[in-house]
Amino acid sequence: MYDIIIIGAGPAGLTAAIYASRASKKVLVLEANSYGGQIINALSIENYPGNMHISGFDLASSFYHQAKELGAVILFERVLSIKNGKKIKKVITDKTTYEAKAIIIATGCSSRSLSLSNEKMLIGRGLSYCATCDGAFFREKIVAIVGGGNTAIEDAIYLSDIAKKVYLIHRRDKFKADDKSINLLRTKTNVEFLLNSNVVKLNGNDKLESIDVKNNNKIRNIQVDGLFIAIGKVPETDIFKNIINLDDNGYIIAKENCHTNKLGIFVAGDVRRKNIRQLVTATSDGSIAAIEAINYINSNKMKI
Repeated sequence: MYDIIIIGAGPAGLTAAIYASRASKKVLVLEANSYGGQIINALSIENYPGNMHISGFDLASSFYHQAKELGAVILFERVLSIKNGKKIKKVITDKTTYEAKAIIIATGCSSRSLSLSNEKMLIGRGLSYCATCDGAFFREKIVAIVGGGNTAIEDAIYLSDIAKKVYLIHRRDKFKADDKSINLLRTKTNVEFLLNSNVVKLNGNDKLESIDVKNNNKIRNIQVDGLFIAIGKVPETDIFKNIINLDDNGYIIAKENCHTNKLGIFVAGDVRRKNIRQLVTATSDGSIAAIEAINYINSNKMKI
């Protein structure tokens, strides 16, 4: 029996584990993949207080080791479902079932796809959702990036120093990224901007060979060695949809106190419905969710 089970070992989940462990609670963190969430792939983080320049891997590792040293148990198992008992919650993984007095959901988001017919088949064969992970494979080659937010612009900047040619494809005529990054990207002579455009077809069998880009009803075929997709994220909430209230986009509905609609189940990080999703807001959620879960457990209702 654990006091708190945290689902997800990203910044929000690991922060929650740190706070809960420091309060002498018995904590279990369950993670399907690697710890660190989305930030583990960030080449450099410059907007997290106290760190002018730090890699995502180093920052995530510091979260992970701090939680472990404080006593949190961190297991790499995929959560399949949860059962919401009045006082005891159950978390079913691909290996076993765990019990706890409270649950914190911090599952984060996954990359949004283009929904093209052969997209999944070409993953790892020229198609990637992480430029900092796979960019080195395309040194002195021709690549394209789809997206218009900060991630896409940062990916383009990173790849412009590696690749021979970079196409940046965005469906609108304006970017959503910050001006500083956009202005820096515009100084790169090997970057071509394709605005009001969409990738409509991926060409290639064993590997990606070219892409078809549509602009004003005209199709342009572009030969590329690699395509990086950075068009946003999808919340990892499918297993909770029949238990927790979700909004139309699949995000968990909760107020700033991180309470869900179910007593004893809390939410933290990017998976929560909110306006701003940043590293600092994820860690903030993690601390709040942990404190609220601790208060819930310590209340008279939790005398089991």
